Amino acid sequence: MTDKPVVLFVCTHNAGRSLAARVLLDHYANGRIDVRSAGSEPADELNPSVVALLQERGLDPTSEHPTLLTTEDGLAADVIVTMGCGDTCPVYPGTRYLDWDLPDPAGQPVESVRPIVDEIDRRVRELLAELLEAGSG
Repeated sequence: MTDKPVVLFVCTHNAGRSLAARVLLDHYANGRIDVRSAGSEPADELNPSVVALLQERGLDPTSEHPTLLTTEDGLAADVIVTMGCGDTCPVYPGTRYLDWDLPDPAGQPVESVRPIVDEIDRRVRELLAELLEAGSG
């Protein structure tokens, strides 16, 4: 792992789960981690419920956009966190993988998406603590 670890969040549409994880980890890491996200089949727009929930937390995801996963993204990552992309998520040798099995927020109202974003927030904080501790050791 480099001095500044690279974390890549991957889901199918890169509009909900991976978007939330990227924005939250980037916020908490405060520049200490290179945080990226991508999708195997990017959506045309961000999930409005996820955007609303991130805005409730004082974060601004409106400059984000769904991005296609590239080989370069995968090869650059120290940690890849997959979130429901199944067989469409490629495997890059030597990269650490985490699979966060979370419901897809696509088409769901804010109140149904809130527990998903809360769980992503919890897992992102755990991952950050782990990465920072590994970097200090």
